Amino acid sequence: MTPPRPEPWLRGPVSGIPALLQPAAHAFIMAREDAVAAAAGLTQSQLWMTPGGAASPGFHLLHLAGSTDRLLTYARGEGLTERQREALASEKAPPEPRPSAEQLLGEWEATVDRALAQLAATAESELTRPREVGRARLPSTVLGLLFHAAEHAQRHTGQLVATAKIIQGMSPT
Repeated sequence: MTPPRPEPWLRGPVSGIPALLQPAAHAFIMAREDAVAAAAGLTQSQLWMTPGGAASPGFHLLHLAGSTDRLLTYARGEGLTERQREALASEKAPPEPRPSAEQLLGEWEATVDRALAQLAATAESELTRPREVGRARLPSTVLGLLFHAAEHAQRHTGQLVATAKIIQGMSPT
């Protein structure tokens, strides 16, 4: 039997990522891998279940891609586009027919690829630059936004994993 693969943070540095941003890169990679594993066995119906009123796995996948994209936009010092605002609205009310796990995972994986590219393109000398968040223009920094994007992805991935396990453990009704 092959031993399990170590978690990303135990696999060594991610090529091309500045040293201070390695933890964020590892968090994004782990969130991608865990989301793929959690959603792999879900049916379309299970993907959108809300057991006990919890957010559905589908919501978490939509939100992972959308929130990460928005946070990375702010980290670049840019404002949100109309497309990003529409994506935010669709997280609250997903379109019909609802996206499949394959579609949602594909978007999440592409978002992680863009996040890693942005981390690689971020000079450590830029990390303390001020940034503003949202319409209220709340204060942050490049590092604050990159770190929050990574930890926020971890948080929602954990919720996705737990909810998917609950759904898969439920007996068919």
